[in-house]
Amino acid sequence: MKGPAGGASSGREGGRSLKTRVKTARKRSLSSTLWLQRQLNDPYVAQAKREGFRSRAAYKLIEIDDRFHLLRPGMKVVDLGAAPGGWAQVAARRVLAGEGRGGVVGIDLLPIEPLAGATFEVMDFHDADAPERLKALLGGPADVVLSDMAANATGHKKTDHLRIVGLVELAAAFAAEVLAPGGAFLAKVLQGGTEGELLAMLKRDFAVVKHVKPQASRADSSELYVLATGFRGAP
Repeated sequence: MKGPAGGASSGREGGRSLKTRVKTARKRSLSSTLWLQRQLNDPYVAQAKREGFRSRAAYKLIEIDDRFHLLRPGMKVVDLGAAPGGWAQVAARRVLAGEGRGGVVGIDLLPIEPLAGATFEVMDFHDADAPERLKALLGGPADVVLSDMAANATGHKKTDHLRIVGLVELAAAFAAEVLAPGGAFLAKVLQGGTEGELLAMLKRDFAVVKHVKPQASRADSSELYVLATGFRGAP
């Protein structure tokens, strides 16, 4: 996948730059201005609007699934950190949830607009009862557990890394409880990958574990994904 338009773009035509620059408003911080400028100049954001996806993140899952074939018709999928629903849209389409053949269960701290074939709940995954509530919504084993959860950034690289690894550990432990044999787990981590203890746990529970960085991830982002496939089944 070379890019949203199928090929690379220089951002220039006829010698004129097409990049949009955003003026700093009095009440807008520099970081907010830079984020807005990235959004306005991001081809994946533009394509998501054209194609009806709720977020540019949809293209990350599309790219990973095109490569590793995680999602198939009839599967049950859990989406942790689902808002605004970009990954759930992709999953629902590929498992044919809208046709009643599969299903998607998603949770987030924020409310999510309804989606055919998906069930969304406002829920904090840190809550002690969250796993049991999710299992009740699933009504049986899951085939794929997705986690795009991210802790709020502190600006301290090591702290942020440890916090997101903690989230992935929770998600991986949940996946080991709900996945059917042969199932898959995909979760966001940060550059540097998974910690030794987490990696050992995933290698114990899954046949294949690898790190993936889709092209749809921004080049300047430390974002990375850990993909574990071939769940061995609960001990």
